[in-house]
Amino acid sequence: MVRAPSLTLLALLLLPGLALADAAAGKDKAQVCTACHGPDGNSANPLWPTLAGQNARYIYLQLRDFKEGRRKDPLMSPIAATLSREDMLNLADYFSSQRQKSNTFKADSAKVAQGKKIADDALCPMCHLGGFSGQNEVPRVAGQQYDYTVKQLKDFRDHVRTNDAGNMAAYTRGLTDEQIDALAQYTVSLY
Repeated sequence: MVRAPSLTLLALLLLPGLALADAAAGKDKAQVCTACHGPDGNSANPLWPTLAGQNARYIYLQLRDFKEGRRKDPLMSPIAATLSREDMLNLADYFSSQRQKSNTFKADSAKVAQGKKIADDALCPMCHLGGFSGQNEVPRVAGQQYDYTVKQLKDFRDHVRTNDAGNMAAYTRGLTDEQIDALAQYTVSLY
């Protein structure tokens, strides 16, 4: 008789290395990250993302993409180039274990309603889940920095950012700047 693998074994096979991450080591390594992302992963600068509460798998994959050149940024790419796989796993574990704080952006209620309609029509919650909490390699965007969110949506739309196999480019294709503004206001308001 063949036995099914345990869920723990299956998780270890599907998410190699994440179960072995060390949040304490990630906290030590994160000292260089605090200048942009805040001491606990809550960015005070609207241009840089909040990492606190983000999915560990997503953080790891983004760091790997910066390191390997699939995603480019003048600040992040050189930093990621110095990280080992273990460093990236530890950083992902540390930041995902931090509590996201609400941001100070004041969303316009009419734009939030418009953004919700855009998100619902595009079926955004299918990947980002209800409340935009994200899952696995799909990021949490609820409560993210507004300016950062707008930039990422425009970068996907304009094919500047392409490290997601084209999914976001397909969903953002044809969105106007005004629609991106509304979508960002909606997701930012979801803390």
